[in-house]
Amino acid sequence: MRIAMISEHASPLAALGGVDAGGQNTHVAELAGALAAAGHQVRVYTRRDSPDQPDVTPTGFGDVVHVPAGPASALPKDELLPYMGAFADRLAEDWRTEWKPDVAHAHFWMSGLAAVTAGRRCDVPVVQTYHALGSVKRRHQGRADTSPPHRVAYERELGRTVDRVIVQCHDEIRELTRLGIPRTRMTLVPSGVNVERFRPDGPAVPRDPDRTRILTVARLVERKGVEDLIRALPAVRNAELVVVGGPPDGDLDGDPYARKLRRLAEASRVADRVVLAGAVPAHEMPQWYRSADLLAATPWYEPFGLTVLEAMACGVPVVATGVGGLADTVVDGVTGDLVPPRDPARLSTALRKLAGDDMRRLGYAAAAADRIEFTYAWPRIAERLADVYAGVAANTPEVVA
Repeated sequence: MRIAMISEHASPLAALGGVDAGGQNTHVAELAGALAAAGHQVRVYTRRDSPDQPDVTPTGFGDVVHVPAGPASALPKDELLPYMGAFADRLAEDWRTEWKPDVAHAHFWMSGLAAVTAGRRCDVPVVQTYHALGSVKRRHQGRADTSPPHRVAYERELGRTVDRVIVQCHDEIRELTRLGIPRTRMTLVPSGVNVERFRPDGPAVPRDPDRTRILTVARLVERKGVEDLIRALPAVRNAELVVVGGPPDGDLDGDPYARKLRRLAEASRVADRVVLAGAVPAHEMPQWYRSADLLAATPWYEPFGLTVLEAMACGVPVVATGVGGLADTVVDGVTGDLVPPRDPARLSTALRKLAGDDMRRLGYAAAAADRIEFTYAWPRIAERLADVYAGVAANTPEVVA
């Protein structure tokens, strides 16, 4: 089967760690790889954001096409909407003359707009994954939300227009239903994790053996809840907090939010126990997970949360806020503990209890690794999505999972 993946702002080739480079980039790259390994032909379309990028970059999973749409420079994703018409034009041109797919899978709402426009012109069915919803972002960020004004309306219309909506967690189903998108148009398929790379055995980053290591992996933005972790740390004795994430150029001193976190650590009297590790190359991440006694994932909201999957695959127990996809992936009391978001007091209690209980951490770790292996390994996820693609391409009714 020929499968087009449209990911307008999140290239599978991008360096991770920037404000707009994170889980979606990884998701697209890993899904494309798993589909290619299963024998499908995959082509990924992403916006050209540098004049040095070639038109097409061959990869192990297929071609990445850099679509000229807007200036060939990096732009915040919330500024890309005016260029989606040009993006759709190039998709349609490629599908008419070079490579017509059996199905197009759009990642993020603006990719969906371009894919639906091109798909109508070329008779290509479209599957949509939102990755994040404007209604949720608006609820949590309020006036700080920089999304285009009509994002929610576009997302609602997309859900009613595309051939199938892939939802990643139960919370997303509830949110889309409130928007008026019929449940019968949705199929639940979560994101996956590469269990060949992320596994319990293997080297680990060196650490202080006399301290409990709490690891968090997050972009340095307020909604990821790193401040809550720093505020919780004083009550967790003899524990260090290692924060992996930051600008791709590694300049933490020049990052305003990194400076804010350091000031908060000083004020909380834990500066000697907070380590800002900065951005880490993707291939090194398994070593960082394996160095930790537990992972803390404390966002205010989270569409899915790939870092939790990666940590669990490495046999690391989790303390997470019970929001979005985290409420699905972390089985409370089995693979980790769930706490309310933006509640440092409850967070510190959970961290302190788990950090002080070796047997509980071992039990959580074993259960976490098993859960990932049997539920979230990418070959299993790719097989489920391929079934959806086949049904859409054949124009047959899809069973709602």
